[in-house]
Amino acid sequence: MTEDWRRLDRRTVLVTAAVLAGVAGGAALPAFFGLSGAMPAWQALGWILAGATLLIGGGSAADYVRWRRTRYRIGADRAELHTGLLLVKRRSLARERIRTVDLTAHPLLRLLGLVKVRIGTGENSGGESTLELDPVTRAEGERLRRELLAHTATTAGDTPHDGPLAALDLHWIRYAPVSFVAPLLGGAAAGAVMQVSEWFGAQAEVIDWIADRFQDTSLVATILALVLLAVLAGAVGALGLWVEMWWNYRLEREPGGTLRVRRGLLTARSISLEERRLRGVELVEPLGVRMCGAARVDAVATGLVKDDEDKHADHKTLLPPAPRLFADRVAAAVLREPEAPTSAPLTAHPRAARTRRLRWALASALAPVAVLAVLGAVLTPVLLYVAAGCALVLVPLAVLLALDAYRNLGHGITGGYLVARSGTIRRSTVALQRGGVIGWTVKQSYFQRRAGVLTLTATTAAGAGAYDIHDAGEGEGLAFAAEAVPDLLHPFLEPVRETPEARSTVR
Repeated sequence: MTEDWRRLDRRTVLVTAAVLAGVAGGAALPAFFGLSGAMPAWQALGWILAGATLLIGGGSAADYVRWRRTRYRIGADRAELHTGLLLVKRRSLARERIRTVDLTAHPLLRLLGLVKVRIGTGENSGGESTLELDPVTRAEGERLRRELLAHTATTAGDTPHDGPLAALDLHWIRYAPVSFVAPLLGGAAAGAVMQVSEWFGAQAEVIDWIADRFQDTSLVATILALVLLAVLAGAVGALGLWVEMWWNYRLEREPGGTLRVRRGLLTARSISLEERRLRGVELVEPLGVRMCGAARVDAVATGLVKDDEDKHADHKTLLPPAPRLFADRVAAAVLREPEAPTSAPLTAHPRAARTRRLRWALASALAPVAVLAVLGAVLTPVLLYVAAGCALVLVPLAVLLALDAYRNLGHGITGGYLVARSGTIRRSTVALQRGGVIGWTVKQSYFQRRAGVLTLTATTAAGAGAYDIHDAGEGEGLAFAAEAVPDLLHPFLEPVRETPEARSTVR
């Protein structure tokens, strides 16, 4: 039975008007100060009010037309959406192809009891594979989600693994300040202070005020103090961002084999992932988070493509940074395994891989030192002291990172998964279903051939699409690839007869 055509919630016009009023209010203040310098204040205010009225009225009228011209229905075989006035769009998705139904609600939508519903097929064709209903009531959104994902329940059925897999632990917030987001937010805060002061014509006063505070302090101490203040501001911003993103977090498996992540303080998000699309998990450990013994869990699944307007949302994250042991337990529960493949012991890579990383690190550290030394010899001896200071700092740091990068290299096979680990600034351990590997790419540069190592790339239709195993031993790496996915690489291998113990090489 096909249901009747339905409309979006009519309060979408109110939401649009409120959003545009906020935009107009935010732009009014700098615009007023900019115009008041060229005309009387009352005239500048008049222009601003006229512009705000035009913006809010025009935007609300356009959204009213969109509401009047948009309708949708969920039939027995297809989900359909018709919209548009001059350019009419009629789009539909076959229900058996629907894989995701995600619900999102920013604070204004939550206040009105509304949500935005995004229906997707999990394909990589961008907007052509999604239908967006913006907005509908929260009850309607939940009804659509249950109805459109109900086909998975008919095949999977209930299992003992259904139910909550993880929930928010407030102790995890301690990992927010050590993420890479903190320094970025600190730099953004410093830039925002300078930009706002420029709008008000007070940038020179701000610089003078900072100079007065540090007039009795050396230049190096002043720079360090300003950097510390920026880092502290970034840490506070990272804490706020973490609370906004992960408040009310909950990961659960619903009957029928659908993983659902719910999170968000101001903007509530509900993201569904059909388990049939899951090909593994990735344990991600940025350097600061790893030093605190934590990791986050990402899904390796097909069809996790971010649309342009959602490019800042991370749809693949199943667990925020949490203690490593707990992250392994969540990974095992997600994969329905008794033990997490990401915690399995891995095969170390040959010492030639360590030598290569040391060479790269030393070359990267000494290159700027050499440039500064040459400039110092030509221009001023001061740069020679700068070069010496850079060498004292960069060379030991580069060596430590290179040794850490080598220790983090590893690969292995555990059950139905192949596991690969690499990285130092961002260490990643991926557990990929062996059945999900559709091809191998073997790369070997001239220097790798001399060192007797190669790089294997497992190609898959899920996640990043390709996962590398860097600088594995020639024979060991090829044997690993042949064992992980039998008959995929084996036809291209041949034994080498010159050595007593036959090794495999690419033909």
